Amino acid sequence: MMPKGRYRLMTDYMDRVGTMGKTMMYRTCTVQVNLDFGSEADMVRKLRVALALQPVATALFANSPFFEGRPCGHKSWRSRVWRDLDPDRTGMLPFVFDDGFGFEAWVDYALDVPMYFVYRDGHYIDALGQSFRDFLKGELPALPGEVPTLSDWADHLTTIFPEARLKTFMEMRGADGGPWRRLCALPAFWTGLMYDQASLDAAWDLVRGWDAETREALRVAASETALDAVVGDIRMHDLAREVLEISDAGLRARARRGAGGMIKDETHFLNALKESVESGQVPADELLAKYEGEWDGDLTRIYGEYSY
Repeated sequence: MMPKGRYRLMTDYMDRVGTMGKTMMYRTCTVQVNLDFGSEADMVRKLRVALALQPVATALFANSPFFEGRPCGHKSWRSRVWRDLDPDRTGMLPFVFDDGFGFEAWVDYALDVPMYFVYRDGHYIDALGQSFRDFLKGELPALPGEVPTLSDWADHLTTIFPEARLKTFMEMRGADGGPWRRLCALPAFWTGLMYDQASLDAAWDLVRGWDAETREALRVAASETALDAVVGDIRMHDLAREVLEISDAGLRARARRGAGGMIKDETHFLNALKESVESGQVPADELLAKYEGEWDGDLTRIYGEYSY
């Protein structure tokens, strides 16, 4: 649970700069994956692939097609919510794809994200909208004369919410929470793409020609129609199939055995996603079909059938 003081400050600021802060906090659910990088160059390649392919994860894991008890016109309403939260700290980060991007550029970006708070002596001090650059100079209005600690910097990094986030590790943030089988499918999906060099290179070759407008359009379309999304000549269903094949190859190359050596690799964790690609149906499609069919518009049925 997020501490109440921190929660209050964050939602107060979100209400100033967007329309969906409380909705995100109270009414959305995600599952995230944290991955390592081995060098600056490795980080750059992985973060670019991560951002470009988050819409594929959004599509495959789309599981939030309802709002206020009715279909809302999006298969991932959670993803839609993030687009009206705070443009200074969310999104697809086009600068990551600029020539020369690296750790320094990420730090400059993070320094320019407005602050939420400073944590001191068990209390959250209001620093809403203030500058971490001023904090470094001892000129933060909330704490005049004080300079930040490493803990303050770590706290500040946790208040940045792009589709993929860099800290001392990399967070994948594009997927809805969902059925039990997909809790392992998500880390397997990203591990297969990121932890085998041939697969990482193949994923980068797939997305390297996209511009910022294409990446953003895929993000929007994935939230609306999941695997049915089409952006220019990119069909999400075909893209998801190709990306899943790359991930599968990466897991096979890793050849990490499980179940006492009886299972030869981790590809079985992708089975739920492979079924979606074969059928064209993601969890949101299944929920909508039941809502319009056997549930006869009674969304309360979801609790008995999908709780775990």
